[in-house]
Amino acid sequence: MAEENLGASLFGRSVDLVDGDPLEEIFALNLGDFISENLISEDLAKKIGKSEKNKAAKLKNQLSELISVYSINKTLSVIGFNSKDDYIIYNSIAKTMAQILEVDICHVYLKKEFACGLDNANKDLVFAGSSLEIEDSIYSKNIGYNFDEDNPVTECYKNIKTVSITNPDDGFPELKEKNIKLFAAVPMHNNANVVGVFVIESYKEKSVRQEFIDLIEKMSRLFGTSISLQKTINDTNELIANPEADITDLRHMRAELTALIGDLGDNQEAFVKSLATAVDIKGQYSVSHSRNTAEMAKRISAEMGLNEKTKDLIYYAGLLQNIGKITLPEELFATKGKLSKEDWDKLKNYANVGVNLLMNINFMSEVVPYICYQKERYDGSGEPEGLKRMSIPLGSRIIAVADAYCAMTSDRAYRKAMSKEEALAIMRQEAGTKWDPIIVDALYDVVNN
Repeated sequence: MAEENLGASLFGRSVDLVDGDPLEEIFALNLGDFISENLISEDLAKKIGKSEKNKAAKLKNQLSELISVYSINKTLSVIGFNSKDDYIIYNSIAKTMAQILEVDICHVYLKKEFACGLDNANKDLVFAGSSLEIEDSIYSKNIGYNFDEDNPVTECYKNIKTVSITNPDDGFPELKEKNIKLFAAVPMHNNANVVGVFVIESYKEKSVRQEFIDLIEKMSRLFGTSISLQKTINDTNELIANPEADITDLRHMRAELTALIGDLGDNQEAFVKSLATAVDIKGQYSVSHSRNTAEMAKRISAEMGLNEKTKDLIYYAGLLQNIGKITLPEELFATKGKLSKEDWDKLKNYANVGVNLLMNINFMSEVVPYICYQKERYDGSGEPEGLKRMSIPLGSRIIAVADAYCAMTSDRAYRKAMSKEEALAIMRQEAGTKWDPIIVDALYDVVNN
């Protein structure tokens, strides 16, 4: 009977009632004072009061659990700074994005309320990071924009829309910007807030491919969501610490956190897919090699009966397996001739570049080992550490097989695609040397079923 009573809500909004009593629904609609004063006894009022305290404790526990999972250690760590030194992460990401786009400058401007640690900031949009090599004192020069100014950066912020112009006015003298040929401002935002603006500049006339603009926009949206989430986490911690916290406020905060966490997941996936597309363009692939590898790795994982979380991690690692290529010039991959020693060293070390980028994006840290060790060989003759057999992470072994098969069966700049039969024959011949035989068998079943 208790279960039947739980469904007897007066308003049909929730089954989360006080001891199965629909009066909890009335209190949720802020009618508690009227009911208490006019319709219920003193004893029942005390009972409800006690239940309300229990409800507050329950809500605080739920909020604490959400925070523990999506804390600053689990998301893109871009808020909560206390000093100018902490802003090195912005400089690092700005430099990486400048390399990806092959432009001269990237700047990051934050809305003042998010520019923690920049003590002298009194602009609405505060200069918080750059790809330029800038002395620490730059943060004391009060560089930034006010919302009442008419310029591309404030236009971008107000309209939440990317603004791109050619031959703009020169930038700030302190940043030594001059003769800018291309300027673009991209809003950092989520569904609820705009937290700042990402700026790119080029000293020479050039066009930036739409896929790379999409990547910047996806990254900026991820920034906006992550920054908003971290601020909400800070506000939630203050609410949890308040012994007089109102249940309505606690519920509102739970809804805010849940919505941001959902947005974060969507934006992470969109960013990773956009990044993989940019990697393929840089690598001169005629097809979406990263996407194909990721899909094949996930199919192999399913064939092997792996759980959903592992399959997702392997899928993301497959998308990002060649991530280091994103920071290298496209011309390096377009050449069909012999590479110079310098170019070869760049290519040989690209995995480390990619891993460093991933480590700056904390939410993807779990896939780093899969990417880092995918060049190991089953017999122990691979790199970077010469791991052997089961000491190589399972995800790395799966991605290695999927990557090899997809590469063999795709057209490349220097050869035509192999048939699936030819590729499988080579992989079975080298199973036990290059690749895990069990995974090669799973690939065979996936391809032929």
